[in-house]
Amino acid sequence: MRSRRNILGIDVLAATHADAVRTLDEYINTNATPLVTFLNANVSNIAAKDPSLKRALDRSLVLNDGIGIGLASRLLYGSDFPDNLQGTDFVPEYLKETSRVFRIFALGGIPSVAERAAEVLKDAAPQHEYVGSHHGFFDPKEIATLQSIIRDSDANLILIGMGTPYQEKLADRLAGTFNGVSIICVGGLFDFLSNNRPRAPLWMRQLRCEWLFRLAIEPRRLWRRYLIGNVIFMARLASAYGRER
Repeated sequence: MRSRRNILGIDVLAATHADAVRTLDEYINTNATPLVTFLNANVSNIAAKDPSLKRALDRSLVLNDGIGIGLASRLLYGSDFPDNLQGTDFVPEYLKETSRVFRIFALGGIPSVAERAAEVLKDAAPQHEYVGSHHGFFDPKEIATLQSIIRDSDANLILIGMGTPYQEKLADRLAGTFNGVSIICVGGLFDFLSNNRPRAPLWMRQLRCEWLFRLAIEPRRLWRRYLIGNVIFMARLASAYGRER
């Protein structure tokens, strides 16, 4: 069992990029329906108030995403995580580097976004088979139909990009109905791959301040998550640190 760090109630893998790729392969090989998620400050805040999201994270292999979780690790464990395993970068790299060959179904985004993203992934990681896609705007009553579409595609890896907490809850639900199918929650990956939303410049990503770029681009949608949410996360972190001392 590789190292885990508990970040405000969620166990998070502490691994380098290369070790995370190997860990995912092992995890997928040894679990009937593996579920992979990412923890950032926003996900942590929501999980603190949403028991169903917390349950989904608890049953997942959770990877660290972003500067907030890195700061939490420094404060609680004395060091940052070995690498920032942000899903937008890590998932395409994992698909390139994994020793497994997947049949991939992309689920999420507005109509055509998942399909376009799958084409980009196909160029980047052509060893896999891309067997289907579906947008993320469907009525909960249509879940059974969606399950049939995925089952008919014969996918053994579902990438879900619908935002938190919807993607994690859907992933948890699908994991209960499929056997031998891996599920990775990918957040806004499809929007970025399909150029539906712009990505921050590389230097901002390297400084781990991509959130500032996203806030500048979409202030109305994201101001509460980043300006208020980050304060809430830091207050929760300070409280946890005080209890540890």
